[in-house]
Amino acid sequence: MSAPAPASAAPALHDARPIGVFDSGIGGLTVARAVNQLLPQERLVYFGDTAHLPYGDKSTAAIQAYSVKICDVLLRQHCKVILIACNSASAAAYELVREYVGSKAQVLNVIDPIVRHIGQHYAGREVGLIGTKQTVGSNVYRKKLDALDRDIRLHALATPLLAPMVEEGFVRGAVSQSVINTYLSDPALTDIEALVLACTHYPLIREQIEEYYRGQIDVLDPSAIVAEALRELLQAHGLAAPAAVRPPQHHFYVSDFTPSFAESTRLFFGQEVNLEHYPLWE
Repeated sequence: MSAPAPASAAPALHDARPIGVFDSGIGGLTVARAVNQLLPQERLVYFGDTAHLPYGDKSTAAIQAYSVKICDVLLRQHCKVILIACNSASAAAYELVREYVGSKAQVLNVIDPIVRHIGQHYAGREVGLIGTKQTVGSNVYRKKLDALDRDIRLHALATPLLAPMVEEGFVRGAVSQSVINTYLSDPALTDIEALVLACTHYPLIREQIEEYYRGQIDVLDPSAIVAEALRELLQAHGLAAPAAVRPPQHHFYVSDFTPSFAESTRLFFGQEVNLEHYPLWE
């Protein structure tokens, strides 16, 4: 006669369900690309809310409404994790999304992993941050860094022209360099030792930002840091996908389709991506 099963089973070692990733547009594809590089066996379902971009100048209530609606889409796709690949949505809607999703999926934002990284490596130092009006205005980075009590002095600057500039493909050239230089020369960023790119669009202009600083400061791209945090979350909860013989088939949705977005996705994801139109409000 076989022994009875234990009262509480250990978490599953593998989970083939997809990871849901969303952003106000296609900027979050920089995070999705980092996830794909670090965790090639994981299947991704990406939602870019291009009908409402940018989130950076929207109200908190509007961002929360969009985020909940997108979560419905991702939960219907049976996503095991929902990654909010947008700083503005992470600042405005993370707690609401966690409450809304409940036990259906794990939820990860792009703010907490970078805050933890800064706390570990920049205690007692001057750290700059550039992001949207929503992200900077929320003071979420400052509050979380202050809570660490590591004497990190944050210099935050809203840079509202950068995300739409990148979204339109202006990532190299005189126009983008002029806008970048104007922002980075702002007195608010004087004497910093590191700069956080607090918008998922900004990794595409990282080289130009690094050129401006000529190696004098650390430019922190959250994409790889967030991908590593996702790997830790998957391992902690027994949610990692099994090894696959062939790469998984990712799905990419946008709430408003235009040919320019289809072209730009190659820049953000690093390879050809087929976008599917998925209107949120129909």
